[in-house]
Amino acid sequence: MKNKILLFILIFSTIHMSKSTAQYLPLYDQIPNYIDAANEENVTNDGIIRIAKVSIPAYQYFRVAKDNLKRPCVIICPGGGYGILAASHEGTDVAAFFNSIGVNAIVLKYRIPSSKHQLDKTIAPLQDAQQAMYLARKNAADWGIDDHKIGIMGFSAGGHLASTAATHFDDLKINFPENISCRPDFQILIYPVISFGSFGHSGSRDNLIGPTISEDQVHYFSNEERVTKNTPPAFLVHAKDDGAVPVANSIQYYNQLMQHQVPAEIYLFDKGGHGFGMKNDASEVFWPTLLQQWMIHQNIIK
Repeated sequence: MKNKILLFILIFSTIHMSKSTAQYLPLYDQIPNYIDAANEENVTNDGIIRIAKVSIPAYQYFRVAKDNLKRPCVIICPGGGYGILAASHEGTDVAAFFNSIGVNAIVLKYRIPSSKHQLDKTIAPLQDAQQAMYLARKNAADWGIDDHKIGIMGFSAGGHLASTAATHFDDLKINFPENISCRPDFQILIYPVISFGSFGHSGSRDNLIGPTISEDQVHYFSNEERVTKNTPPAFLVHAKDDGAVPVANSIQYYNQLMQHQVPAEIYLFDKGGHGFGMKNDASEVFWPTLLQQWMIHQNIIK
């Protein structure tokens, strides 16, 4: 027990003491689905770094060490209702945790849906997620990545994006020059928006699509309906008292994964609300240690 407590303190201290040294790099040479309008991106920081009005997508790569080892990699999609990106406690802090357990990480600064900046705003975030997966696999040898162990992770609306990438990988929104798969090898979803139906999150839905939405769009973006036997294994965390994104999102997605015999684990907190990031103050359980154990069981890490 004492060793577990010391491990928790070490990991949690590493996360909060770590400073972001990785620089944002362009996600594309030429941005697809792009309207050349004024860049209005802005950043606020009240203890949580929030990036609004992202129209030029980018990424930060956090590599454990520049050596010859090929390590797993996780692409992290911060949440924010498709309105902002919570780039620290759902982004760079998470990357620091992964580095501490020997996993490389990419924090994705994906586009905020905007009819001013995109020809079709509904697919812009998914294009960015697919491009990040493409870059990770294309550059795996140079970046020290095991190209068979590249996962995607998302919080809240970032969880919707991650689960969309995990269930729509056969529906490519970009024409890639090489035959490189955009299927994640695993998915990690933390209090995710999954559905655009009755138990979904109307704010994320309206920001991605708009106040007028067709039945076809509801079904397309309700990812619990898109699960197949080829959907990658999943790890889910949610609080039962989440007042923003109902816990039914995770439960229904988990049930569909089970129905299609996709390996998955779900952890539900009695309390915690929404947006707790790496540490749920209402629980003594540090869920990232559960994630680490799951990744070991899935043979992602040793």
